[in-house]
Amino acid sequence: MSGSFDGKHIIVTGGTGALGSVVVGALIEQGAICHVPNTHAEPPAHFPYASHPNVRLSHNIYLADCKTVDAFYAGVEDLWASIHLAGGFAAAPIDKTESASFEELLETNVHTSFFCCRAAVRSMMAAGKGGRIVNVAAKPGLNPRRGSGMVAYTTSKAAVAAMTVSLAEEVKSRNILVNAIAPSILDTPANRTAMPDADFGKWVSLETVAATIAYLVAPANEAMSGALIPLYGQS
Repeated sequence: MSGSFDGKHIIVTGGTGALGSVVVGALIEQGAICHVPNTHAEPPAHFPYASHPNVRLSHNIYLADCKTVDAFYAGVEDLWASIHLAGGFAAAPIDKTESASFEELLETNVHTSFFCCRAAVRSMMAAGKGGRIVNVAAKPGLNPRRGSGMVAYTTSKAAVAAMTVSLAEEVKSRNILVNAIAPSILDTPANRTAMPDADFGKWVSLETVAATIAYLVAPANEAMSGALIPLYGQS
């Protein structure tokens, strides 16, 4: 698939994280120009593509602030795709969940996705060329019965799933395709550290997730929209 994205501008939020780095790597290998918002003032030391010619890092971008998001998207000309990997996780019984923690999950998962979806749609509609959007839900967001002990997180990811489906219907006539992936446990260094006794072979590899996202935002995907794609592996 080399060259599938030649010259196409793609925003990847959370692009400096474990999954984001793999997604960015897969896209630039196929010729994409990736625009990556970074919360901090300097590139993270672990991000391997900070100096890559096809990567545009923007610093001090707070994605829960709508004005900041709008300004960032306005600076990306000819936007083809917007991939929203930024988000957060927390697990606690509801009686132990403070209101501030609930608000933080809504801000990190729902507000950021909404503001980025809105900015992306505005940009794509103005250009009139269509586009692709990918959000990130989660297994308990699709099956809330799996969300015991993490009600706040499950609620936030269920909201992202609903947002994805409704937005897909809203913009389908504009050739803007909107989908979401819904992973279970990803095979990341952080998860291995947090769950050292788990069977890592049952988890979902970052490369598998990246390949799925790359298909969803590819020009070759001309039909799939409004899908909530389970990526559960064996977990």
